[in-house]
Amino acid sequence: MAEEEQEVHANIKHSEEIEKADKEEKSDIKKKEKDIEAVLNIYTSFNNTIAHVTDASGRTISKVSGGMVTKHSRLKANPTIAMFIAKRISENMKEKGVRSLYVRIRAKTGSTGPGPGANAIIKSLSREGFKIINILDTTRVPRGGPKKKGGRRGRRV
Repeated sequence: MAEEEQEVHANIKHSEEIEKADKEEKSDIKKKEKDIEAVLNIYTSFNNTIAHVTDASGRTISKVSGGMVTKHSRLKANPTIAMFIAKRISENMKEKGVRSLYVRIRAKTGSTGPGPGANAIIKSLSREGFKIINILDTTRVPRGGPKKKGGRRGRRV
């Protein structure tokens, strides 16, 4: 009887030691936090810059425009203001745990290129530590469409 009790106690001690070793191993191997990916939609015209961050399913995380950052309407499309827009967006994304971004840049339909704020926003966010996975230009292209204004001889400047 006494021998059986000694074996049981020895088995219990042995199992406790194994549990302690397992806990130490688990504490060493920390779980990797999953990087949440988001989509950053940047709309830039020559009058304003709008940045809209959504998650993969399309729910809004943050939305900031040039008018929310400055009170001077002539500065809304300025690259400096775009940096402030990026700062506000990054604060909101860090709260949500977003680390990676897909960027979609859109300019006014038919314009020659995006406004001055798009590059500034991307550069600021990459400096803040966000991983930019992809940059895509989603500017809409006119294909014919209605008649342009200006008459037969065109717009006289």
